[in-house]
Amino acid sequence: MPPAPGDREARRKDVSEAVWQVLAEKGFGGLTLRAVAAAMNVSTGMLMHYFPTKRALIAHALDLLETRTAERPRRARPAEGLATVRTMLLDILPLGPDDTARNRIWVSSWDLALADRGLAADQAARYTRLRDSLRPHFVAALARGELGAGAAAPDQLAASAVAFTHGLVVQALFDPARFPEDVQTAMLDDFLGSLRAGEGSSGGSC
Repeated sequence: MPPAPGDREARRKDVSEAVWQVLAEKGFGGLTLRAVAAAMNVSTGMLMHYFPTKRALIAHALDLLETRTAERPRRARPAEGLATVRTMLLDILPLGPDDTARNRIWVSSWDLALADRGLAADQAARYTRLRDSLRPHFVAALARGELGAGAAAPDQLAASAVAFTHGLVVQALFDPARFPEDVQTAMLDDFLGSLRAGEGSSGGSC
């Protein structure tokens, strides 16, 4: 018997917490109805009222991950321009245990998203939103004269910043001894310094 509407809403938070617990411990590779049911000490049949398919479970987990990422504590943003870009990118990098765990979960989701056209479109939309959130600050940086004469258009600068940062995320996850917090921060500052010098990518818009 499916749960009553009130019970269903009351359990939704418990279900989401269990999904997050499994993601934190096992990543998307270990995300199954059985694993979530075990975390809640309930039957898989009960969970199928929430997630009738494995894809529904994965989609919920991705939405949960995006929500938790958006709600995470963030550094105070300084004045507009490159200083804010720097702060936003620091908030992405795995510079502490919580950030590392969240990035590991994100990276573990990529294989699943690449294998599913709908999930891939959702992931592409997330990247679009990230680039769009950075773009106004590159516009401001250009207006403030913070970028070199050869700087690319704001759209391309945002795309380059995301590509650099997520490339650094992957390297830091796989080789944390070589890419500790201070090295990641220095590399980010070098990247932003290249933009100030006008050495950034000058390709087309993304």
